[in-house]
Amino acid sequence: MITPHPVRRSIVGFFAASISLSMAEPVKAYPIDCAILLCLAGGFPASAECSAAKVEMIRRITPFPIEPPLQLWNCPMGGGAGGAAVAGLASFVPDGLTPEVRQYRDGIELYHIRHYSSRRNQDGSYSVQDITEAGTYDAGGDFHWSPASFEHGPAWLSGAVGGRREPVEQCVSTSSDGTCRRYETIGYTNVYGSEGIGGFTGTGSFTPSRLRGVAIRYLDYQGNEHAEFVSY
Repeated sequence: MITPHPVRRSIVGFFAASISLSMAEPVKAYPIDCAILLCLAGGFPASAECSAAKVEMIRRITPFPIEPPLQLWNCPMGGGAGGAAVAGLASFVPDGLTPEVRQYRDGIELYHIRHYSSRRNQDGSYSVQDITEAGTYDAGGDFHWSPASFEHGPAWLSGAVGGRREPVEQCVSTSSDGTCRRYETIGYTNVYGSEGIGGFTGTGSFTPSRLRGVAIRYLDYQGNEHAEFVSY
């Protein structure tokens, strides 16, 4: 969790005191990724500049193609007069980022749900298809995709898509006739859809619940989670 820190406060202070003045200059003088970083740190507060920054971030994750939402290689981190350098976020380490800026970057989680469907069979079991990948930044700041799962993804993902979390139970005690006497919750799974949607219709046909889109989660300087979902 991100906790208050003088540098984080400087981000918000810089944003409040300087971003409107900087944005009064030609747009090319203030790279959009610097604005995304600063506005993300503040939870995208209401302003024309932060609205434009958020629109650009959402555009990048809207298929197709899906781009890294925050591209810090386009935001000057050195000793120049613009962007994060003005905010006091420059660093002399090889990648030019302070630990605080890395936390904002690494606090971004991106899930591309290429295809998810769930249907309840006549016998009460479920058939699930889940083709999902996660986008993350490595230690060097490069963005990569890797195999993932909506069903077994983090809790925030279910809320972002309008789904829910359901317990996974396991029988821990059986009677002499083999029936289960006691279940215990061993975990949780993400579910999309509800009974009657994606379930057996009773007429020999099945109506699956389907989901497809891109979800993003990011953290502000207080550690608050924010999530967005773009369906397609």
